[in-house]
Amino acid sequence: MKTPKRIQPLVEEGLIDEVMRQLMSGKEAIVYVVRCGEDIRCAKVYKEANQRSFHQAVAYQEGRRVKNSRQARAMEKGSRYGRKMAEEVWQNAEVDNLYRLAAAGVRVPTPYICYEGVLLMELVTGADGNAAPRLNDVEMSRELALEYHAALLRQVVLMLCAGVIHGDLSEYNILVDAQGPVIIDLPQAVDAAGSSVAASMLERDVTNLANFFGTIVPELLGSQYGMEIWGLYEAGLLTPDTPLTGRVAAPQQPADVGAVLRELELARYEEEERQQMVANRAE
Repeated sequence: MKTPKRIQPLVEEGLIDEVMRQLMSGKEAIVYVVRCGEDIRCAKVYKEANQRSFHQAVAYQEGRRVKNSRQARAMEKGSRYGRKMAEEVWQNAEVDNLYRLAAAGVRVPTPYICYEGVLLMELVTGADGNAAPRLNDVEMSRELALEYHAALLRQVVLMLCAGVIHGDLSEYNILVDAQGPVIIDLPQAVDAAGSSVAASMLERDVTNLANFFGTIVPELLGSQYGMEIWGLYEAGLLTPDTPLTGRVAAPQQPADVGAVLRELELARYEEEERQQMVANRAE
């Protein structure tokens, strides 16, 4: 196929030899299958900020570090230079998170390089050797659903132990290879210690998993794994091997007003994102 304009610089630099086909188009990027010498990999081409549904929302950017105070000030002001820096931070976040999570034992694709807004990384393949299917395209028995749900909860725990929360985890950004689920799409991942909405993000990720697998295993719909995991994390008791029950004891203290306010703030962020997307499509 014709080489996309955004990938051309990688071809010119000898990083990619051939663009074979488009693999998928998501909320923040288009992914292509490419050939690099004898290896088949994928190239993730990030969409421009005004075409993405996340738009670098404050909820996802909070807690991220930049190279220096000048860049931080420029990003806050929204200047041309600041927008460029914000875009680099958004793109580099996925590379940094992939390396960080792989080191923690999380099943994620291997990254190779991020160049000119294109992330070159491992092509995750299924048992048949072709590109791995997304979780929502996999037929599952009750036993397999329970196995995958448990495996993904462990991945969520490993991520949190490494200080990272996916922030948009669902059946659409989980691939399934011969060994099981592989988590993808991490540019919006949030810092567990630096984000005021980290607890809400984590619980939403875990609830998304329960809702998906709950169509096959209904008892998962009433589980409280998200609250349990976060409670253990806050108490300093969470480890990769901590057993989970999916149940949380009824609180004995007054309601956490701050937590409620953070939940409302997250809902406000999401509504602003939705309205911005509608406005962009209308232009």
